[in-house]
Amino acid sequence: MESLALAFSSGWASGVNAYLVVLVLGVADRVGDLEQVPDPLGRWDVLAVAGVLFLVELVADKIPYVDSTWDAVSTAVRPTVGAVVGVLLAGDAQTLDQAVLGTVGGGTALLSHLAKAGGRLAINTSPEPVSNVLASVTEDVAVLAVVWFAIEHPRAAAAVAAVLLVGGLVVLYLVARLVRRGWRRWRSRPAPPGGGVGAAP
Repeated sequence: MESLALAFSSGWASGVNAYLVVLVLGVADRVGDLEQVPDPLGRWDVLAVAGVLFLVELVADKIPYVDSTWDAVSTAVRPTVGAVVGVLLAGDAQTLDQAVLGTVGGGTALLSHLAKAGGRLAINTSPEPVSNVLASVTEDVAVLAVVWFAIEHPRAAAAVAAVLLVGGLVVLYLVARLVRRGWRRWRSRPAPPGGGVGAAP
């Protein structure tokens, strides 16, 4: 149950910022040699790659429209990282346990990624960059807090992650409704007088 809770929390966090999850877990394992954190995450080469990619995301995630492009690229990466972390958390467990934790980590990461990407599309309707920076910093702080908390209190952190996931999905649903309503309104608008552009005089 502890591994399942940690897989859920890290899965949610991976969907928001997968590289920060690897960094937090890896550094925690390096500093404290924690039993619940898989040793491969603490390897120097893994930490180096995660650190470089985190720095790239740190910049890209705060620029309007660039963040949405980065989210599109990350659609395959974030759920994969969540699934890999889930499998690593299973350790030497049986194949069924590994499959369950991998599915939980990857599935949760996919849902939280979709919620984040949808929220960013809505934020990008605003012309100023302040909202993007604020959203990105808030997401990074939330990921750092949830993963760090999950190391010591996995079940409580999983409950927090579940609330954040549901909240993100609700926001995604509301954004989808607004987009659909706007699309219908645009399609049902009356044609301009004279038959529109290119009409015969």
